[in-house]
Amino acid sequence: MKRILAVCLGFVLTGGFIAIPLRAAPFDVKTFGAIGDGKTVDTAAINKAIDAAHAAGGGTVQFPPGTYLSFSIHLQSNIALYLEHGATILAADPPANGGAAYDPPETNQWDRYQDFGHSHWHNSLIWGEDLENVSILGPGLIHGKGLSRGSSARTRAATNAPPSEAHRDGDRPQYPNPRDTLEAGIGNKSIALKNCHNVILRDFSILHGGHFAILATGVDNFTLDNLKIDTNRDGMDIDCCRNVRVSNCSVNSPWDDAICPKSSYALGYLRPTENLTIVNCFVTGGYEEGTLLDGTYKRFTGTETNRIGHTGRIKCGTESNGGFKNITIANCVFDYCGGLALESVDGAIMEDVTIDNIAMRDIVNSPIFIRLGNRARGPNNPPVSVIRRVNISNIVCSNSSWRLGSVISGIPGHPIEDLHISNVHFVYQGGGVKTNATIDPPESEKMYPEPGMFGTMPAYGFFIRHVKGLEMDHVDVSYVKEEMRPPIVLNDVGGADFDHVKARRTPDVPFFVLHNVSEFTLHNCPGLADTNRATVERDSF
Repeated sequence: MKRILAVCLGFVLTGGFIAIPLRAAPFDVKTFGAIGDGKTVDTAAINKAIDAAHAAGGGTVQFPPGTYLSFSIHLQSNIALYLEHGATILAADPPANGGAAYDPPETNQWDRYQDFGHSHWHNSLIWGEDLENVSILGPGLIHGKGLSRGSSARTRAATNAPPSEAHRDGDRPQYPNPRDTLEAGIGNKSIALKNCHNVILRDFSILHGGHFAILATGVDNFTLDNLKIDTNRDGMDIDCCRNVRVSNCSVNSPWDDAICPKSSYALGYLRPTENLTIVNCFVTGGYEEGTLLDGTYKRFTGTETNRIGHTGRIKCGTESNGGFKNITIANCVFDYCGGLALESVDGAIMEDVTIDNIAMRDIVNSPIFIRLGNRARGPNNPPVSVIRRVNISNIVCSNSSWRLGSVISGIPGHPIEDLHISNVHFVYQGGGVKTNATIDPPESEKMYPEPGMFGTMPAYGFFIRHVKGLEMDHVDVSYVKEEMRPPIVLNDVGGADFDHVKARRTPDVPFFVLHNVSEFTLHNCPGLADTNRATVERDSF
């Protein structure tokens, strides 16, 4: 179809002509040969339409209603993909006997510092590298049916290991991990972006997204808005990115994390994730895959719950080399999933973090998990991590796991600094026994950071260790079943100030247990006298 670039209109009032440019017509993938029947592979036609839009200086590549079976789609600068209502980009199954397949994973000399999925971008359904001004828009669907969730059957058979098991030397995961590596021709991400800027992802849905529904590494000026992701592993990983806005997104990811800021070494240098906001989002790990998108919201039942992690959380960390700065998470809902996690274990500095207005229900581990560790995975012996200036406020949580409580732990000689928790109300399942209260959790400073890494906690509400500068005010913790553990345990904490803290407790069970605590202040706490203690080696009250 002939493309109209401009038209001249006569105007009687002016007695002349004015050239008024009209918007260029979209590049319809069917015009370039796409069939959209869900059976014919449309990869070549889609990429041809993208190339034509790019060659014209930019434009919109349009997907009308239909199902477009495809392997790797190559994004270009100054183009938008627009998925209309009824349009689906469907990830094709890799051919069993060769032939057309996904692009091979590119070489990355830094892959030993993070898993295979984080180290490659080209082996994806849709990918772009070194691009600017790119959008994927519209109410359509990206279905990653033919994508791997992270390791192939052939690789698992060779190592006799499940997909999630790490290849370890003692406590340290080893990379590249043969159980995680995919051979060429297999895709494992729905959308992968590397070193791009001015990127918008808006309004579409992703089903069964693979290892990552969205992996963005080194992407700046990045907007993710009104996305619905219903997937079999990670929802979105925001890695080494700057100026990022995540808003109005819903993610169901029962087997892994929902929204996950990271700062890996995949780019070959230290680059923080900074100036990031995550607002007005819903995360869960509790629904059968696909039932978020179809609106049935079907909970896992029966024996399935023994196989499902219900992870589905917002987690900042795990991959933590470059750091995290200026992070805000606000107005979000967690349902039947893990709690909020802040982690730095590979030398990163995490600072200036604000968490506000969070509603949680049916949390399967810790409502709040903050971990400063020393896994030190990275080149040149990374220094011990730093976490400082974290404000957490206005959180409610009901029916949280009885075993863990909230866990906040640095390591000896390297405390978490300047932590303020206010206006929180947590209701735990309860059920801890007296022997649980005597547990001394291991330090495990080199382990992969997870709420369950220490085992059952000696406190049902908050276990806080290796912290300097702690303020907690207007905090209320309680339980459903009888608890024989104290609400709060402090170990190696300096400068602890508690104001208006309430806790349900069984008679004869102490409110606080203190080990090696200095500058402890307590006031306006029902049932307890106001207290100021310069040093406490060991006490409970």
